[in-house]
Amino acid sequence: MASEDLKLSEWERSKISNQDTNLLKKLGFLKKEKTLIFPGEESFPIPGIGYRVTFIDHLIRGLSTPIHEFLRGLLFVYGLQLHQLTPNSILHISIFITLCECFLGTHPNWALWKRIFLIRRNSSHNTAYNVGGVVIYVRPDVDYFDVKFPDSVQGWRKKWLYIREEDIDSQEYNIAPFNGNEKILRRWSWDAEATVKEKSATEALMKRIHELQNTRGKELSGIQITVYFLRFRVQPLQARKNPLWMYDGDKDVNRVSKDLSVKDLEKLVRKISSLSKKDAIPTSCRVEPYSGTNALPQKHQIVSSLRPLPEGGEVEERTVVTDDAQVTSRPESEVAGSHKSAASSEREAESEASESTHSIPSAVSPRNKRKRGDAEGSGTSKLSSSPVEETAPEETAPEEEEPFNAYDAALVSSGDEEEEPAANVTAPMSTSQTLALKDTHQALVTANKRADDLAIKLEKSEEARKKAEKDAASIEDLRKRLHKAETALSDKITQQIAREENVIARLESQNRRFVRKMSQDFELQKPEDDRLLDTLSLLEIHGDLVRRSIFDAQAAFSRLFPYFFPKKEQPGTFAALTKCFVPEEDLGLALRQENLKIGIEGTIALVAESQQSVDWAKAGETTKLKTEKWQALIRAAKPH
Repeated sequence: MASEDLKLSEWERSKISNQDTNLLKKLGFLKKEKTLIFPGEESFPIPGIGYRVTFIDHLIRGLSTPIHEFLRGLLFVYGLQLHQLTPNSILHISIFITLCECFLGTHPNWALWKRIFLIRRNSSHNTAYNVGGVVIYVRPDVDYFDVKFPDSVQGWRKKWLYIREEDIDSQEYNIAPFNGNEKILRRWSWDAEATVKEKSATEALMKRIHELQNTRGKELSGIQITVYFLRFRVQPLQARKNPLWMYDGDKDVNRVSKDLSVKDLEKLVRKISSLSKKDAIPTSCRVEPYSGTNALPQKHQIVSSLRPLPEGGEVEERTVVTDDAQVTSRPESEVAGSHKSAASSEREAESEASESTHSIPSAVSPRNKRKRGDAEGSGTSKLSSSPVEETAPEETAPEEEEPFNAYDAALVSSGDEEEEPAANVTAPMSTSQTLALKDTHQALVTANKRADDLAIKLEKSEEARKKAEKDAASIEDLRKRLHKAETALSDKITQQIAREENVIARLESQNRRFVRKMSQDFELQKPEDDRLLDTLSLLEIHGDLVRRSIFDAQAAFSRLFPYFFPKKEQPGTFAALTKCFVPEEDLGLALRQENLKIGIEGTIALVAESQQSVDWAKAGETTKLKTEKWQALIRAAKPH
């Protein structure tokens, strides 16, 4: 298929459903009129003046207008357009900006970015794409957050729309106008690495990132960062008046919508990640982000960095390393989802290549170099039409490494051109000249043999390098799996600690209740110095005392039962036995009244037996009867 036909086949009529529209409305993208325009029947984007082409999957991953200057800088340095980045690449940039502003307390740092990320082409079966043709991925030798990207993003290229670019503070935060025919060219900046000075300046930031990842019980993950910026409803890739470390909650002017419900938030997180319905969605970060309520420390230093944009405005000149057609070999496979025409099935999986299993593309050495002062002093932002003069490299003494400048990088080809050998026309030679020529020939033969030996050694070295890269990828995979297992173990330990604290609280509550009811407390003679075990030992002592008390109470109640309930059968259980002794009436009073009745009846019988005359109307008045009288009655009644 011709290149132009391939470009056209990557676009088809936009298919945005009502579900997509409702999602955009919930996220606050439809509040302003004409901010978003949905395409009609056109099968190729034709944005109006002031509009750019984007995708729904870009918007839900943090993109909005006006475009953040860091994203504008990346597009400029890498020589890309917005539609050439995949959704996962957009999410990488959003997470990086949120990480810098909310957890590192600094502006997005260009030097730090170069230490962590690289970009490469997204291709499949020797086919290089234009829409989503570039993937941002983490350098294989860098320990970074596991973002849990989905293996494939279904049909995202079919949901394109127009977004209006806006102005802020009288400065246009514009990006390059849409050009569907512009070809993606690999540039020198794609392989840019941080210099020694930049690494030294950002070493504290890298150390902080490792602390955020590995602090036990307070590990920060890529999913937590993603949930955080989705939850507080500020788009990281939007130009803002204040950085995120000054976020002011519900009153923040940069919020694009109100808070999402828990259900909508979890659904959105699962949509842009590989988490399933069985996986729990973190509702908060284990590390409190910087914000209006958690200000930066007083002595906190904000690291400055040359942003990936030239001072004084945009420059359209971007240094080309090589055309992709000239790259004949790559050390890794860049497999993406298969790409078909507009008539292809919508269920086709369009995947992005994983960043963790690929090695770094080999850099190409420069052949020419243009100073930054020349570009800035020219006063123009257009591409130069005059050819670049080639100069031979000069051998100089090693100098101190200078920071890489994406705007000054020179045009570099994929290989040095070979010079055609000149015709060997010589004059007749003498004998001495012939001998000299033979010596030269022998030296050339020796040199060729040595060159062949070096070529064989180089080939073996290349094989060893590839094997080392595969081993490094395996080690990296094992390391990530180990980190994941450590994270799971840490979560389990945290849950176990919380469970033990709950058990201890309940045991202590029972002990306090016992002391309050029994008015008796105990101290351990030999404590274990373990809060859980000591509390359990006290509860066992209290339980033994309660059991002994219940046994004694049962024995006492069993002896008293026949006296209080002479005509009832004793219950078989202790609970039923105790209920008998807690009736509404007073059993002790009833027993005393019964005894008094028996005493009175005995007294009357004694008096009647003694045949004495007693005024019974006055018998109850003890004051009317003398003690001697009662004693005489008792003495008289004793024989009977």
